Order: sequence, then structure tokens, then C-alpha cells
Amino acid sequence: MFQAWSPTVTLYKFATVDGRQIFYREAGDAGLPTLILLHGFPTSSFMFRDLIPELADRFHVIAPDYVGFGQSDAPPATEFAYSFEALTDHVEGLIAQLGLTSYILYMQDYGGPVGFRLFTRHPQAVAGFVIQNTNAYVAGVGEMPAQVFLPLWNKRDATTEAAARGFLAPATTRFQYQVGARNVEAISPDNWTHDQALLDRPGHDLAQLDLLENYKTNIALYERWHEAFRTHAPPTLIIWGRNDPFFTTAGAEAFLADLPQARLVWLDAGHFVLDENAPAVAAEIKASFAPQ
Repeated sequence: MFQAWSPTVTLYKFATVDGRQIFYREAGDAGLPTLILLHGFPTSSFMFRDLIPELADRFHVIAPDYVGFGQSDAPPATEFAYSFEALTDHVEGLIAQLGLTSYILYMQDYGGPVGFRLFTRHPQAVAGFVIQNTNAYVAGVGEMPAQVFLPLWNKRDATTEAAARGFLAPATTRFQYQVGARNVEAISPDNWTHDQALLDRPGHDLAQLDLLENYKTNIALYERWHEAFRTHAPPTLIIWGRNDPFFTTAGAEAFLADLPQARLVWLDAGHFVLDENAPAVAAEIKASFAPQ
């Protein structure tokens, strides 16, 4: 028998923002609190495919792909200046187009620099943070990324680019998902197969290298972000895979200095946590932010 459409079903949509096609996933009743899911590197909104259905009964969920990621447009680096400001501009444009004036930000990895930029631009619109293995403190940078990216940030040349390209390699993409997992057989290979196919698009390595170099602009903004945390004190849930070699436990704890009211939840997980923990993460989000 035919069943009527349910608002908890995930819809797959496109919007044109500043001339670029931006893909996003949407689920939940628009009258519920909006939760914007901001993905990390090297993935896309695909990383939230299991979390969105867990949340859609209590939230209006929006999960965009940045320019150059997932199903959104991926112009060559010669035609688009890849930077975290530019990624944020397009997410901000999508939010405006959707008429969203209040939202909670879930941020993982690259989602932090995008989300914290949105927060400093529109602090009154941000009703809360869900922070999951993303960084806003130098203390949280692991030894592995520091060894690769500090040389790139100091001087970009063939040698430092070669080291950074290691982060675009299939073995690294797989490692990012499996590292720290309780059971690697519970981590779907769809993750790295999907991500790697998009990373390997002809010429796309230059766009990703531009972003890896541009990451230094995030560190330059850390103090500004900390001041905004203290000034506006958004309700905050920190969910952290404690086995993450990229963004360490010190980075999670550092948020508490500027967001002392935050609740910190540790997971026995690595950089990506959702394959093994989507129901638990959803339960924590609902406990913190769902309307009673």
C-alpha cells in the first residue's frame, strides 16, 4: 500500500549560491529547531547519512556539501579561490536562501572553521554548538598533522606539497575512518570509497592543496573565536572520539576554558565517530537541544 511522505525522510536538494550549485540533505519538520550539520575532510554530507534519520523526528536537519566536496560544484582551482572564507560564504548563502534565522551547528573537522566563521558573522543566529573532533586551539593539533602542515604553511613548494599530498592518498583516507575504531569491521568501506572517488577527480588535488594551505588562516582566527565563545556563550555539547590522532583530547578539553558550561562526552572512537556511534550521538544531541 502507498504510504504518505514522512518529514523524517531525507530529501536530496540543490540550490544555486553565487553561481555555484550547492547540494544539501534535508529532513525533519521545518517548524522544529534547525540543526545544520557541517562535514569534515575529506568527506561530505554523506558522513551524516546514518545520523540524519536519528535526528529528524526532533529537528529540522540541513547538511550541505561545501564547494569542491560531495555533490556540490567542484570548479578547478584556476576558476575558484578555495579558502575557508569562500566555503563559509556559500554555506552562509544557502542558509540565507533557506530563510534560516536560528540554528544549532554540528561541526566536525573542516566543519569547525566553517561553523565558527558563521558564528562570528551571526552570533545571535547560533542557538548552540555540537563540537565533534574539530579544533579551535593549538593544543589540539596532533603530531601527525603538525609535521605535515607546518612546513606547508611556512613555505609552499614542491617538497611541502608532496608531503601534503599524502593526505589525499587512498591509504590515508581509509586510515582516517578506521583509526581509533572499536571494531574496524563496523566501519563501512563506502566511506573511503566514496570520498576517494571525489578526491581523485582530475585536477582536484590542487583545490584540496589550496585548502590545506589555507587552514593556517583558521589558526590566525583562534583568539577571535575564543573571545566570541566567552562573549556569547552558546549552549555547547562536545562529543569527542578520544582516539583521534589528528585532533587530540587536549583540543576537546581546551574548549572548556572559554565555554565552561559545555558538556563533554567521550567516545571510544577516532576522528570519525558516526559509523559505530550514530544512535548514541543522536541521543546526546536530543538530550541537550531537543524541545521538551
